[in-house]
Amino acid sequence: MDTMTRTLGATALAFTGLLALKYPDRAVFDQNREGIAHKKGWPLVGGLPEILSNVDNMHDFFLTGFTRLNSLTTTASALGMPRTIATIDPRNIEHILKYNFENYAKGPQLNAATGDLFGHGIFNANGEQWKYQRKTASLIFNVKNFRDHFTEVFVKELKVMFNGILDKAVEQQSIIDFHDIMFKFTLDSFILLGFGVELKALETEDKVPFAASFDACQLNSFQRFVNPLWRLTEPIVTLLRPTEKTIAQHLETVDAFANQVIENRRKNLDMNNNNDLLSRFMNARNERHEPLNNKELRDIILNFVIAGRDTTAQALSWTLYMLLLHPRVEKQLLKEIEEQQVVDELMEEPVALYEKIKDMTYAHAIFYEVLRLFPSVPNNQKYALNDDIWPDGTTIRKGDYVMWCPWAQGRSEAVWGSDAKEFRPERWIVDGELRRESQGQWPAFHAGPRVCLGQNLATLEALVALVFLIKQYKFKLVPGQNITYQVSLTLPMKEGMKVYVEKR
Repeated sequence: MDTMTRTLGATALAFTGLLALKYPDRAVFDQNREGIAHKKGWPLVGGLPEILSNVDNMHDFFLTGFTRLNSLTTTASALGMPRTIATIDPRNIEHILKYNFENYAKGPQLNAATGDLFGHGIFNANGEQWKYQRKTASLIFNVKNFRDHFTEVFVKELKVMFNGILDKAVEQQSIIDFHDIMFKFTLDSFILLGFGVELKALETEDKVPFAASFDACQLNSFQRFVNPLWRLTEPIVTLLRPTEKTIAQHLETVDAFANQVIENRRKNLDMNNNNDLLSRFMNARNERHEPLNNKELRDIILNFVIAGRDTTAQALSWTLYMLLLHPRVEKQLLKEIEEQQVVDELMEEPVALYEKIKDMTYAHAIFYEVLRLFPSVPNNQKYALNDDIWPDGTTIRKGDYVMWCPWAQGRSEAVWGSDAKEFRPERWIVDGELRRESQGQWPAFHAGPRVCLGQNLATLEALVALVFLIKQYKFKLVPGQNITYQVSLTLPMKEGMKVYVEKR
């Protein structure tokens, strides 16, 4: 028996050695991809150890990769992970999202990682399933709604925030977590606009259970991308942490919230004016021309929550952070607010306020610059349905995953010039007029047929909030904080952002 064991061990070792000679710098059985810049990895496992050791600073890791390889397009081989070609080349990004849109779909890896949370909602859907959702949702994003209804809701929730939180913090000289408050503000605003429900998160001292569970599920979804063994490790983690809420329990909380919203709306559907998102989907037909069931409505609700809550809350948080680090920019914004005569009385006149905000060039430039450096979706991925050749000459094979990295792109000197890492809103203003970069260079709101439906909604909400926050209050960072990103599907602040508040 000992002889047989030693023989088998020697054979296995020899076989492993031969494999290591054949695959000295990449994952076993993975092919070389000639012509694409790449960093050599470990024998048999490729870049997996380095990826796992950089999970908490993944966006910086990607930027370092592009910079060290001196290339706008790179690839990596990692055991257990599908071959991915990553790019920050504006031409390639526009090609993927716009000019060869039909060749790139949401792939199996994305659906496996995020399917429990987002199901077959608009962000994971392809083909006819995506088309009917986009068409139905697009009906609420019109100028009249922006001017009349949306602005009114944003102002209403701002007043709740000012009276219930900020004014009290001024009076009590207490510290607030600005990041948490922005999440509550955008959650209340979007849940009311999208689903006709007054959640009143701003009036809740602790984190809303739905929001806490939604965030936990998002983080878990991202971790599945970088952990090829997640189906094995998640049950083990559950056993090792018996006192913590499991992902399954978080999903139950999320589902319970969505189902409650749906059932309440079904009871009151005849009384509703049919203008909000949920009402339109309840009256819509899916890709099979059937009314939507509760599971389909649940997926739609959760997909739009991440779009309507997370992205704008994070953008507002990073915006204030940048203003506090750059007082010159804050001063210039205050000057524009005064010149545009944005007075407090406009909070009672949503139509007039909408027109004022629309014409604030510098405020828009600040927002665009924040989204360049702190994009709400820092990395994104699709799946090649057929072979392709990108504008930079990169050969893509059927079944490849392709990734574009807006966070790294915004900081790349090769893309944005020598001042890429500087926060400079003036880059967006030419001869006094606001300019926009191509969707490939600035994919903050995606591009092509899947360009973000709510980009004008997010911009309006952010600017209405920003203008009145800066006009009425002075904020100061609490010293000694570690303000950095939490690696997730979006770009939250890892430990929030604590500030002091004064009346201006």
